[in-house]
Amino acid sequence: MRILVISDIHANLTAFERVLEDARNQWEYVWCLGDVVGYGPDPNECVELLRSMPHLCLAGNHDWAALGRLDIRTFNPDARKAVEWTRDTLKPENVAYLEALPTTFVIGNYTLAHGSPREPVWEYILEPVIAADNFDFFETSYCLVGHTHQPVIYEQSSAMGETHMIMPSYAKKRQLNGKRQIINPGSVGQPRDSNPDAAYAILDVETNVWEHRRIAYNIKAVQNRMRNVDMPDRLVVRLEHGW
Repeated sequence: MRILVISDIHANLTAFERVLEDARNQWEYVWCLGDVVGYGPDPNECVELLRSMPHLCLAGNHDWAALGRLDIRTFNPDARKAVEWTRDTLKPENVAYLEALPTTFVIGNYTLAHGSPREPVWEYILEPVIAADNFDFFETSYCLVGHTHQPVIYEQSSAMGETHMIMPSYAKKRQLNGKRQIINPGSVGQPRDSNPDAAYAILDVETNVWEHRRIAYNIKAVQNRMRNVDMPDRLVVRLEHGW
């Protein structure tokens, strides 16, 4: 079965639709690694589009923030304003959907989490040493995570736990080699690796073939909608820079 692997849509309907268009007819099921809402102008539209497809989805920290499950005083002022707007905007049926999302899921040879297997909702895996500490917290060969908005693979390369970082080669199929790996597909709606293009991946779970992908989308259209709902200017501008 071919899986469309996405994460961190962040209420960016334009990016989400562009990913679906780019991946059309190349997947049979969706794995979403969390943060469907937050930051962007289209929380209801993104939840409803995801709900319309065969999928499983995890809870991310911004999904929890929109539900009041996190203390948003730890968020920066721009993120807090976006959370408050999202809370006021979400429809009751979409709130109910987000409330039911699990924080982890294990399916076949894959463990899924938003942040990390050790701390599923909140921990950022941003470097090999953090990845190395997380391998003891899942039993499958592979763990898929989001949260950092940066596509990458961390591979455990020795019995002593040594871990190295593998940067993505886009639109090139990668045979997963049986070594334990933590894999991030990047962010659909708010990339933070200095590349503003939407990121996603295609995974064949029968052959264990992974493919990182990027696709450009109409950022200006999203920025216009963000300004229309008075989102902070920093959140608007960052989309075009990929940070």
